[in-house]
Amino acid sequence: MAATVDPITLAVVRGALETAQREMTLTLEKTGRSSVFNLAHDYSNALFDHFPEMILQGQDIPIHLGSLIPAMKCVAEYFGDDIQEGDVIYHNDPAYKGSHILDCCMYKPVFYQGELVFWSVCKGHLTDIGGPVPAGYNPDAKEIYAEGLRIPPVKLWEQGKRREDVINLLLTNMRARRDQEGDINAQYGACRVGERNMIALLDKYGVDTVKACIAELKHAADQQMRSLVRSVPDGEYLGSAVLEDAGHGFGEMEITAKVTVQGDNLHIEVQSPPQIPYFINSYEGNSMSGVYLGLMMFAQLPPPYNEGLYRCVTVDLGEKGTLCNAQEPAPHVNCTTTPMETLTDAVRMALEKAAPERVTASWGHASGINIAGIDPRSDEQYVTMVLASIISGAGATQVMDGWHACGPLSCFGALSSGDIELLEYAYPIIIHRYGLVQDSGGAGHHRGGSGTAWEVEPIDHEMTVIAFGEGRQIPTMGAAGAKNGLQGEKLGRLVVSGNGKEQVYRANTIVTINPGERVTNVNPGGGGYGDPFSRTIEAVLDDYRNGLVSLKGAELEYGVAIRPQDGSLDEEQTSRLREQAHRHSA
Repeated sequence: MAATVDPITLAVVRGALETAQREMTLTLEKTGRSSVFNLAHDYSNALFDHFPEMILQGQDIPIHLGSLIPAMKCVAEYFGDDIQEGDVIYHNDPAYKGSHILDCCMYKPVFYQGELVFWSVCKGHLTDIGGPVPAGYNPDAKEIYAEGLRIPPVKLWEQGKRREDVINLLLTNMRARRDQEGDINAQYGACRVGERNMIALLDKYGVDTVKACIAELKHAADQQMRSLVRSVPDGEYLGSAVLEDAGHGFGEMEITAKVTVQGDNLHIEVQSPPQIPYFINSYEGNSMSGVYLGLMMFAQLPPPYNEGLYRCVTVDLGEKGTLCNAQEPAPHVNCTTTPMETLTDAVRMALEKAAPERVTASWGHASGINIAGIDPRSDEQYVTMVLASIISGAGATQVMDGWHACGPLSCFGALSSGDIELLEYAYPIIIHRYGLVQDSGGAGHHRGGSGTAWEVEPIDHEMTVIAFGEGRQIPTMGAAGAKNGLQGEKLGRLVVSGNGKEQVYRANTIVTINPGERVTNVNPGGGGYGDPFSRTIEAVLDDYRNGLVSLKGAELEYGVAIRPQDGSLDEEQTSRLREQAHRHSA
């Protein structure tokens, strides 16, 4: 494709697009009412052109961004020619290519001189969507109708006029109405900011120049992906990952990805078991996010990030009615973490077989909680997804240890924990502990990042706690010979303590916590990379001194004996342990 604009103009337009998206993100952070928005940043923004194709995605939540591509097309097709200046469309339904019903998306068409030129799009996780269980995660749901409010594409603003009847209908079906209304208003503000900046860009450079720049940016992304694919030997490559039984009683399930490379084209075929009456089924839009995340973890390409990246990629999610290509009435709310993270691992592992030099360990999967109750200070109901509780460890790579407290895999570092004090101010709770978990990082020559523990106590009221996710039965996958000597320490778990008793849950569950009791959610760490007995002794000693590895962990996982009296190295015992490990592996 021959260049049609000069490189200076192209760089300026690209910068303006990125600035528009960043300002949308800041608008959500500063105006969102719930802690999920203003602290945890569980939202994503993107800009689309008139086709509609994604022209820019933010550095936001991967599970949102991949699904926005099919969802945007579905919404635009649904309304067809009935899209007017001043319209604002809302949508969450997975049957219309949404991710899950808690992720509600707002689409604002951007008109310029009477022509539809762009779409300003914002997706955010509302803290409640109605249904029988606060915060939407219902492990007892047997069908989607038992999970919450489904919103097919609907106009909330029509030709600039706010439709109070429709908005009231939505909010009436949601708990903690004030939070949900505030977050919807924040989404509207973000979309308006995106629209304002795009119109300013068109005023300065004109429609033709801006369109030409966008075409070149999509072409550049396409060429980067094609160049990478061409570097991979032609052939078929298989990857698979096991989805644990998180309390549903259907046993472990395997998800398989077959990647076919032919020249500069890539085809990804997914196979998964039949859908089940449990909330881990994934509809098409959500599963596309899992596939794209696995691909991008492997590709590690620099910007620009737009829909051009996927021109050379085709995807087959398997038969309808399967776990990764669910159809009504399959329940699904947990799908953005489970089974998406397992699907991501399967795709990544298939690609890594084609290019072993790109092998990395997996990130910790999501294992979190939601909380709800009546705030005794106001007698108002509160409900929130505690995104700080799902912060797990990143996987190790060939050159470095995994980052601590950076996951889970589905969010890939985009979530923020927020300040403890702000959470305690917003909700009637005391947070007793939030920190790294010893021995949680996967053992390896490069150690996986540590997961986190989040411990909370309700103040003067009963609190409902809903546990969801996985990583409580199967440790995070390592790579290149990584092996854990400890098992239980690597797993997520929910611990309820009080009155001298302690109960541990390793399945998705709903529990009630009374004043004086505490609940601790523990997240898994990231996977390790390489033989842990080849990790330097100095690195293991540093991990012990920093509280990341225990005496037991240092000995069993790394063959390093440390004297408990003073933390010094027992050289003789260490030599013996490592020699034994070497003989066993020979």
